Amino acid sequence: MSVLVAGLACAALVPASAQVGRAQRPKVTPPQGPVRQVLFSHCTSCHGIDDYAYNALDRAGWNAYLTSKHRGMEVPIPAAERDLLLDWLVERFGPGAKPFPRAYVPPEITTFLSDDDADALIRRACASCHGVERVNDGRHSAESWRVISIDMRERGARLTDTELERLVEWLGRVKGTNDNQ
Repeated sequence: MSVLVAGLACAALVPASAQVGRAQRPKVTPPQGPVRQVLFSHCTSCHGIDDYAYNALDRAGWNAYLTSKHRGMEVPIPAAERDLLLDWLVERFGPGAKPFPRAYVPPEITTFLSDDDADALIRRACASCHGVERVNDGRHSAESWRVISIDMRERGARLTDTELERLVEWLGRVKGTNDNQ
């Protein structure tokens, strides 16, 4: 009986997001201006825009992608609006972009970062591109921290899967959000 209670107590210490292996999704912030209107008029009524982050295509590639995904569409996107959309897609998700990984299954973590270890890891992995205050001032759920961390790793942050998960656990615990608000 005491073994069962100890096992449940240990499981409660590990966040559910670290216990469950599931693929993560990117989060794409819609642009401002006329492209935003094109997206909201022609794209988001049927699907989200997060899937764009899985690709890094040139203009011809994006044009072919849009054509293949929208065959049989009752009302095609007008040429001028399609050009705006293609310009944004190439700028944001062009050949120089690094696509978000299609699948990432977080490994189970069994050791946790201390505040000092987390600070050192953030300085090593994050500070080469931006200030540590960007991380320290952020407040996100553990799942959002994971998506952000995966995206940053795809952009060059040097983090192994285990380091990433230990950092996500620490960020979610120390710099997380209150789910009750």
